[in-house]
Amino acid sequence: MPSRLERITEQRLASLSRIRARGIDPYPRSYHPSHTVQEAIAAFEEQGERCQDMSLAGRIMARRSMGRMSFLDIRDSSGKIQLSLRHDLLGQERYGLLQEIDIGDFIGAEGKLFRTKAGEVTLEVADFAVLCKSLRPLPEKRHGLADVEKRYRQRYLDLISNEASRNTFALRSKIITAIRSFLNKEGFMEVETPVLQPHAGGALARPFVTHHHALDEDLYLRIAMELHLKRLVVGGFDKVYEMGRAFRNEGISVMHNPEFTMLECYQAYSDYTDMMRLVEEMLVHVAQEVLGSTKIDRDGATIDLGLPWQKLDLREAVKMYCGIDFEDYPDAASLRMRMAELGMEVEPGKGRGRLIDDLLSTFVEPNLTQPTFLLDYPVDMSPLAKRKQGDDRFVERFEGFVAGMEVANAFTELNDPLEQRERFLQQQRERVGDEEAEIGDEDFLQALEYGLPPTGGLGMGIDRLVMLLTNQQSIREVVLFPQLKAKPEP
Repeated sequence: MPSRLERITEQRLASLSRIRARGIDPYPRSYHPSHTVQEAIAAFEEQGERCQDMSLAGRIMARRSMGRMSFLDIRDSSGKIQLSLRHDLLGQERYGLLQEIDIGDFIGAEGKLFRTKAGEVTLEVADFAVLCKSLRPLPEKRHGLADVEKRYRQRYLDLISNEASRNTFALRSKIITAIRSFLNKEGFMEVETPVLQPHAGGALARPFVTHHHALDEDLYLRIAMELHLKRLVVGGFDKVYEMGRAFRNEGISVMHNPEFTMLECYQAYSDYTDMMRLVEEMLVHVAQEVLGSTKIDRDGATIDLGLPWQKLDLREAVKMYCGIDFEDYPDAASLRMRMAELGMEVEPGKGRGRLIDDLLSTFVEPNLTQPTFLLDYPVDMSPLAKRKQGDDRFVERFEGFVAGMEVANAFTELNDPLEQRERFLQQQRERVGDEEAEIGDEDFLQALEYGLPPTGGLGMGIDRLVMLLTNQQSIREVVLFPQLKAKPEP
């Protein structure tokens, strides 16, 4: 016995045949509406609700029939509007074509706008055209698309069915536009650097590996843009940024997707304090542009991005929230033993820097609700950052947190080529076999030898920033096509 979906598809295929039998192409090449829905309603209201001719196009979302009169709701990317179709105005043949029209089809319609007795702006249709025949039914309107996995796998159905989802991704676009606008006004130049790289550098992460057949060599999908962007500062571009995809072959969670969007920017003649000001000013600009306010609600708390960010020393913050002063444990073995006493499960191969990062993520991050900069990280956590003046155990680095999420990471960049080479070598000696160890990039080291001016660098996770500004709890809600385990092909 055929399923409901199969029966509906058969009915729609029959309608498709009947439309073609009328000499109508159900998939025409183009249609040029005079207005978007939003523009049409705005024009109608601005001109004193006088009738005017216009044409609109969109997907049919609902239909209602009342004898010789039908109403269709259509939606384009700007909004929804009602169409009124009358037998006496369209004539028997054109009105009869409505029998072959289904919810989900696209149509174009010409006519005049008026306001119904119920107060709804409506297009009285003088003529219409079939623009695309839909062969599958839309998700049931009353329940929407409730299957979470299906929402992610078939995002187009999610966007059709869920206004909240459409709004989230519209806001994402506005957030990215606002970031670019801010940086451009600050004198930064947007650039593009390679995604395929001979070395996976600029961060501590396991890379994806691919093979280039013509060159017969393995390449890596970038885990960061940092090393190429700093080459550009060496080359004389004082302010550069890139917003693009980065790839890390790591776990998938509500906070992590293996393919994600990253902003990185570098400014010559600056340090990490300048990057703090840049973060504060940029997020205020973005929030005002997108939300109209610097205040956001998150998990029942009101967070104000407009306040000066709290500044905490990383060492003191870890000590405050879990009682461990990691400077009392100068090597990985002793720190691992102390963490085990707290009941933490620790991977045997992790170095001291990654163990401190585990303490940070477990005990400190969940307590950082209001905007906070954690300052001054141990050298073994930050091989690309300059040492802190007066205490060479630490580097000038901060991470920015809001609502318990890391949203920014910045350094005063290490520009001493001899120390940078030694840091890479030291890390490789200490982390033999660690797939996340920083790999020395000889060309980058040569670039430093030509001279990198004092430079501040910033990285910001765009997906997490969008989560924050749209009040989403999972990164999959703000990535249009999140990574999922492949399903077997039918």
